[in-house]
This record gives sequence, structure tokens and C-alpha cells, in this order.
Amino acid sequence: MYSFLKRILFLFSPEKAHYLAMDLLSLGLKLPFIKGIIKSFGNIKNQEKVNFCSIEFPNAIGLAAGFDKNAKWLHILQFLGFGHIEIGTLTPKPQDGNPKPRLFRLPKDEALINRMGFNNDGVNAAVERLKNRPKGLIVGGNIGKNKLTSNENALSDYNYCFEKIYDYVDYIVINVSSPNTPGLRQLQDSQFLKILFSQLHDLRSKKQESKPILLKIAPDLEFEALKEIAELCVSSNIDGLIVSNTTIDRSLLKTDAEIVATIGNGGLSGAVLSDKSTQVLHDIKQMLPLNYPIIGVGGVYSKQTMANKIKAGAQLVQVYTGFIYKGPGIVKQLLH
Repeated sequence: MYSFLKRILFLFSPEKAHYLAMDLLSLGLKLPFIKGIIKSFGNIKNQEKVNFCSIEFPNAIGLAAGFDKNAKWLHILQFLGFGHIEIGTLTPKPQDGNPKPRLFRLPKDEALINRMGFNNDGVNAAVERLKNRPKGLIVGGNIGKNKLTSNENALSDYNYCFEKIYDYVDYIVINVSSPNTPGLRQLQDSQFLKILFSQLHDLRSKKQESKPILLKIAPDLEFEALKEIAELCVSSNIDGLIVSNTTIDRSLLKTDAEIVATIGNGGLSGAVLSDKSTQVLHDIKQMLPLNYPIIGVGGVYSKQTMANKIKAGAQLVQVYTGFIYKGPGIVKQLLH
């Protein structure tokens, strides 16, 4: 069924197809017969719960940040069986992101290139929607800085988002690894992260409930940079890692190089990223304490790629591009 629908959706630009697909799901939930089909995707028997950072997740599969940036579709996505949804990346002020087109399909590689640029409605708009979040769904909040905020002032953006969203999500992710905001990856510097996490821990200490704060890293980090981050995770009490964001590496693509060059800059995601991100996960895991909490992201599109992430040291995985190419039954396929 999805293979037929995908042919139709792929006639549209990727960004238009994204919203069209969610509109169709929203409409389907209003029709009893279609609603039954949609709910069947999430009707997964004998799910194995996962304890991660002292939170009990219904299953090991989550939806990565970037799909539901603004917390608009949590009720719909819950029907599809996801154990958790990560919203964002959210910034203090709303921003349009980069000029369109900014999302591109590479069907030969089952991949996407995006340079969205943190387009979102702002953290305050997301908070209003989160006040009506569905019960029983684990929700993470991924936060970043506005494009016009200089790196020198980035701390204030992260602190602002952290304070605003803290009471409405189950965990918070610090995103300093997107390739689509100029200079952002420079914030993966250990000195900046040390100051940032110190401030966030101070803010958290004033809250009634202690919630996990995770760091999302890039798959393009050199070994020494990974070592610094691993040391920082321990010394600064970072609760967990998300490995990894999209890559700027194009070396493994099957798509014609001229087509890729025409697309231009952006983060690459999908099946082609699987081995690279899993290797980074494996490498940094060896530098961390036993059972250190890690969520594996990047190229999860089959039971084997999911198993590879878990074998490398992840307790949870997230999908994004695999969801686009495999369809709404992907959670059921991975957990079957």
C-alpha cells in the first residue's frame, strides 16, 4: 500500500510531500476504516520496554528530531508505534530557515540531503502545543540557537530554550552538530560545551524534577575530537549522547556526482550514513563508561541496521529517512 502512495508523494517536492503525507494521515484518522488501518501500524504485540536514563520507553524505536519540528503531529505519530518522538530543533525566536529548495531526495541511495536551517515556529509555540501532548508518549526536546545569534552569545539561546521547554518534555537534547547553521559545529568545542552544561545543570538543580540532558554529535568528528567529547561526558556529567547527526561526506553515494554537485551543501542522511554513524558510535562507546546511555541515529532502515547500532552500544535508536522511504510500518517492521 505504501509503495503506491510513495510513488504519488515522490511526484511532489520533498518538503511539500512531507506536509501532504501528514495531512493525509490527519484526514485518515477522521475516517473510521482508514483510522483502523493507521492504528494497525502501531498495534505491536510483545513490545520490549527499555530503561534509558531512568525513563521507561515503550520500545526502542524513536522518531528523530527534524520530522515534527513544532510538535504538531504527536498524536498522529503515536498511532504509528514510535516509543518516543524528538521534536525540534527549536530556537528562541521563530525562523524561516534557509531558502527553498532545501530538501532533496537521492532515491538510488535511499537518502536525503537537507539544508533546512532550523526552520521552526520558535520554542514558545511548541510549548503551547506540548501542553496538550498525548499521554503515554515519551517526548524529547531538541534545542539550538537562532541563525542570527553569534556563537559568542549562543549560551543565552540554549539557556532560554532549556528554561522554556523543560517542564513539557521528558528529556532535552543540545544540538551543536547540524551542518546547516553557519558556525554551529564549532560549538562542539569542549570548552564551550563545558560552560554550557555547567549552566544547564545549574538551571536543572532549581527544578523539582531532574530530567536527562543529552548531547547530539556529528558523524564527521575526528578521533581526537571524539575523545575530548567522551572525556567531557564524564567530567561534566552529560547524561547521554545521540550519535549522530547528518554528514557532510558525499564519498559513499551511488548517485551521479553531477547531480549531487547540483544539489549543493547540506546534511546527508539515510542508508548511506548507516556504517559511518555506527562506527562513530562504536568508537566513542569504547571511550565511555560501561552502559553509558546512547541513542543511535543515522541509516536505521532495517532490522540489521538497528541491530548494528545496538551491538555498537546504543540502547535506543531513532529513524528519520528510513521512515520516508519505508513508510508508516517501519516501527512494526523493526520490532517484528
